[in-house]
Amino acid sequence: MLALFQTIDLALNIYTWILIASAVFSWLYAFNVINANNQFVNSVTLFLYNVTDPVLRPIRRLLPNLGGIDISPIILLLIIFFIRSLMWNTIYPMVA
Repeated sequence: MLALFQTIDLALNIYTWILIASAVFSWLYAFNVINANNQFVNSVTLFLYNVTDPVLRPIRRLLPNLGGIDISPIILLLIIFFIRSLMWNTIYPMVA
């Protein structure tokens, strides 16, 4: 059972880092720090968008319009933190 919890925790940890990378990459892309015409940059952008957008889209629909500020990654990071905390502090002690 411990292996299952560790695997879920690792997947959530990897997704957290992908979410952070996506946010940083979008800032770099928006401020023209990176070359938007580069094929590698486009492939990384497409990968990060395809991995994070399906999860962020429902959160964005629920949030009010804040102008140009997108706080959906922060909300998702809080949800991931809550799930990891719930998993290790509540569910795992009952199962183990």
